[in-house]
Amino acid sequence: MSIKFDVIDVKYPSDSNIIIGYSHFIMTVEDLYEALVSSVPGIRFGLAFCEASGKRLIRHEGNDEELRKAAVDLCSRIAAGHVFVIFIRNAYPINVLNAIKNVKEVTRVLAATGNPLSIIVAEIAPERRGVIGVVDGYSPLGVEGPEDAKERKELVRKFGYKMMP
Repeated sequence: MSIKFDVIDVKYPSDSNIIIGYSHFIMTVEDLYEALVSSVPGIRFGLAFCEASGKRLIRHEGNDEELRKAAVDLCSRIAAGHVFVIFIRNAYPINVLNAIKNVKEVTRVLAATGNPLSIIVAEIAPERRGVIGVVDGYSPLGVEGPEDAKERKELVRKFGYKMMP
């Protein structure tokens, strides 16, 4: 048996973030839909899920057609069973990650980001592919200093994730 690797770069719709993971059952799209709409008022999203058996379809849902199409397109390029892709707007991954991780079919979240993202896929047969990892963002350029720490603290407070001093 041989193995072939493929690297798939994510193309983001404007003003969106992505969450990619593994799930294991056909009702994934409905349960992820419910988790997303009940987490953040006004969230816009599209999601897709690659079935690994049966009809082996890319199942999809969402409330934003552009994001739904982007999720289907990325799932088509990944072409690996049990992978789900969610593109979101009007929210950040931090706002929905716990809800997604609590969906009973979700087995793993691989990435939640707005950074440049590449997905590493292994193929062991023409119809057998799996995501083996992701490359998220860039390598560090240095170590945080006192001014950097001050900027970090100000930013999370600006976003409203921490109380003002």
